[in-house]
Amino acid sequence: MNSRSHSRYKLKDRKKTCYHGITNNLKRRIAEHKKTKKFTSVEKVGKKCTKKSAKKWESQSLKSYRKNHGGKNPKYNKTKNG
Repeated sequence: MNSRSHSRYKLKDRKKTCYHGITNNLKRRIAEHKKTKKFTSVEKVGKKCTKKSAKKWESQSLKSYRKNHGGKNPKYNKTKNG
């Protein structure tokens, strides 16, 4: 199935991005993040897309972030792909 059910998003602490993520339920995921992460806003990136497309965005987005930040991921992203 190729449904467009996934959201892409970034958590920000003021102007700094601290997490890049994907989910099929943004409201639930934000509530989960609020329990364990410190952030001031959520930036939804684009329209909903397929899971495959969302994973590709996440991987490319993190790669770009690392390129511009000395090889480091955003604060709360623990692995290379998210």
